[in-house]
Amino acid sequence: MVTSAPANLRARQAIRDTWGGEVRVRGLRVLTLFMLGVVSDPGTAKLLIEEAKERGDLIQGRFLDTYSNLTLKTLSMLGWARRFCPQAHFLAKVDDDVLFNPSALLHFLNKSRDPYEQGDLYLGRVHLRVAPDRNPDSKHYLPSRAYPSYVFPDYCSGTAYVLSRSALLKISMAASASPLSTPLPPEDVFIGLCARAAGVLPLHCPLFSGGPVVPFSRCCYQAMVSIHQILPREMLHYWADVHSSQPCSWLSVRASLGLCKVRAMLGTAL
Repeated sequence: MVTSAPANLRARQAIRDTWGGEVRVRGLRVLTLFMLGVVSDPGTAKLLIEEAKERGDLIQGRFLDTYSNLTLKTLSMLGWARRFCPQAHFLAKVDDDVLFNPSALLHFLNKSRDPYEQGDLYLGRVHLRVAPDRNPDSKHYLPSRAYPSYVFPDYCSGTAYVLSRSALLKISMAASASPLSTPLPPEDVFIGLCARAAGVLPLHCPLFSGGPVVPFSRCCYQAMVSIHQILPREMLHYWADVHSSQPCSWLSVRASLGLCKVRAMLGTAL
């Protein structure tokens, strides 16, 4: 499920032409859908209707599609998946500027657990002891009246995370029972709050990005589950490059992953 802004048609098409076009990965069925809100511009609304008729992969929630309503978008996504995807074993929530790798995710799940094992899974890049932003000029501003605690519970970066069916049900039910403050916490923080209330712990996976930009390397990108801040043209180029030759060796992947992480941290520092 990709949370997308209505105007981001190029991003959605790049996803359809790359990882979102995958329908069978490692013997398992995969489906990619896009979650949007309501738009006030009639021209954009008309384009979305045409796109929905042509592609059949858009889901529209009953909320105005704005940055401040991203939490409502995710809650709508969870509610829709809970109702209409009872057969799905896992749900990946992905932003539309993320290069996602279903094959790498399933490889990780197959190594770490039985893919069909019943249990709670809330997997991604875990943020630890993040403090609320009290700056009134920030788009992430959260006043103490909306959230009085000094730190958030640990949560997975909203750029991409994965929920098992049982975790989705528990978090969605906790969200339904939670009073919504004004303003709302960031969507990934709110999911973390609901997960804690439901007794679901976040699990960190280093193959999810969510911090520094990860520079391109074929072997690194073959192994990563998610890389964010990717432009549509980059997504097309990187996906083609990653799949243009044989998989990298275990040693090449390990070395490339380490180098990618170092380059990402150096790039941020510089």
